[in-house]
Amino acid sequence: MTEHAPHQTRSQTHRWALYGATAVLVLLALVVMGRGLIDRMAVSPLLSENAQPSVIQVQPGMHFQSLIKELQWLGLARVSPLWRIYGRLHQPLIKAGEYRLDPGDSLADFLAKLEAGEVVLHPVTIVEGWTVSQLRTTLAQDPRLQPLTSEWSEGQLMEALGCLECDAEGQFLPETYLIERGASDLDVLGRSHAALRQALSQVWANRDDRLPLADANELLILASLIERETALPSERGTIAGVFVRRLNLGMRLQTDPTVIYGLGSTYNGRLTRQDLRTDHPWNTYTRHGLPVTPIALPSLASLKAASRPEAGDVLYFVARGDGSHVFSETLEQHNAAVNRYIRGRKP
Repeated sequence: MTEHAPHQTRSQTHRWALYGATAVLVLLALVVMGRGLIDRMAVSPLLSENAQPSVIQVQPGMHFQSLIKELQWLGLARVSPLWRIYGRLHQPLIKAGEYRLDPGDSLADFLAKLEAGEVVLHPVTIVEGWTVSQLRTTLAQDPRLQPLTSEWSEGQLMEALGCLECDAEGQFLPETYLIERGASDLDVLGRSHAALRQALSQVWANRDDRLPLADANELLILASLIERETALPSERGTIAGVFVRRLNLGMRLQTDPTVIYGLGSTYNGRLTRQDLRTDHPWNTYTRHGLPVTPIALPSLASLKAASRPEAGDVLYFVARGDGSHVFSETLEQHNAAVNRYIRGRKP
């Protein structure tokens, strides 16, 4: 018996080694199969192809386990135990915000959005011709924004934007800006102000050097008058030409929107002769030159029109009542147009 013991020990060792190798192979196969199941799960669509896109609000500090519970609670996905394993394997860094889950998005796609911070962006439109007061009121009432500046004066606002010498009127470029929910009104105003300063700088640099304007701020004021006088792209250059020729000739601009702006909240929708005769810093019927500040937010198109007015001899225009104007070179022609379109008389 003693002589056979080493041989038996070697056989048992061999068998145990074989068993161990087999177990390892089986374990590796199970790991590979499990990893395959997890990977297939991660790239499978969370929503059906016919489902509507969903918006998920990811709160600050939310981790992966809380996220999958939120998806399950919202009924957007059936949570599998494999999800938890996937989360432990990948340890995704989730950024707070509002995210869009689209049909066809897999768990891996959705987590990639969260890690990249691809939040939903909402359009905020600043309308051409608004006053800064209208702009600030609109932003303060937008439920997607934090009204950080709603109680600030215009001076405080411009100080925060780094433009102490600027009057707030006209200092924001009408455009559609994309913002994420929870941004502040100051974020929107800051982007709009920066866009206006950049546009104004470029337009001023490319201006007609014969303009009777002292600086870019005067061009901004002129552009605001053009913006308030017409909404027709085809008329902007003509009206710019009228105003520039009047400035060159020393004529008063006599544009109604400046009077209306100066009246402020007392304007009731109808201008009277007394309104036109009542002097204030914006009344271009009683004062020569440009008003003291812009009267609205001018569009880029109006800035360009102010920088390069249309050539010609037109000095007058009157509204037809349909949004367009009749332009005249002489006072006699203008009076005839006023009789026809304002006083209702036949020529």
